[in-house]
Amino acid sequence: MNDAQLILTIPHGNVTATNLGVDGLAKRRSPGSGKHFRGRSILIELACDGEQPGFSYLNEGGWRDAQGDSVAALAGVKAGSRTKTALSSAAFCAVPISAYQSCSLVKTGGEVLPLAAPEQLISYTNHGCNERMTAEQVAQTIGRPTPATRTPRLYMVIAPIQFLMLSNLTPEEYGWYATHRPGKIFRQVMFTELGHEEQHVAAQSRYNEAKQELTEKVTKKTKSIAFEDCMNQIPFEHWVGYHQKAAGGLYVGDRNGLSLYPFPTIPHTWDKVEG
Repeated sequence: MNDAQLILTIPHGNVTATNLGVDGLAKRRSPGSGKHFRGRSILIELACDGEQPGFSYLNEGGWRDAQGDSVAALAGVKAGSRTKTALSSAAFCAVPISAYQSCSLVKTGGEVLPLAAPEQLISYTNHGCNERMTAEQVAQTIGRPTPATRTPRLYMVIAPIQFLMLSNLTPEEYGWYATHRPGKIFRQVMFTELGHEEQHVAAQSRYNEAKQELTEKVTKKTKSIAFEDCMNQIPFEHWVGYHQKAAGGLYVGDRNGLSLYPFPTIPHTWDKVEG
């Protein structure tokens, strides 16, 4: 039996105290066979000494005692419970990225794929942003060279909300823009780049219209395609980086910087499992 630990579940956004470990919790939460159900998730082990979180939750304005509730949940596990809820909702925006100890992708049947150790891609030091900035101005602001060409990229934003969008921003540029743009700011953001247009999620006309708008409007940097349960609609193998032909994986960032959890070499036993 594992020691009590805290695990953040995405996209549900809850924190669970458990002694099952990531693999055990994944199996416990599984809705069943990937042939018949869809229940993909991301499980993140958080810093913890078994009795209290090894981090401070971000300030949420006092509507709950996240620290105290987590301590109580860990105590419940030490007293004999297999799982106890610490935070039931909105945990993605309350847990600092620095608290992440490991990150794993989980298929519907509970099969777990630990991602590789995170790579810090960029630190953000300039925070001045406005909606009218061009993509080139965003690149200059974060201190990155402007790409020679800008082909629209397809991103799936996973948290704090799920949606598909096309963007002419690189991942480093989008991570900054998403956590700085006025009116639509994310405290933290988790996303991945997709290598396929997902025609079962949105019509081809949606993609064509978005590409045209991104091409014709110099200040247009993102265009939403669809809002829905995207993770369960799009298989992991469609994520850029899965086949390791290009850099990619799971991006996580806030206003201070962006990190990437790359894919490891995919085990055949995990790859062949549906879901």
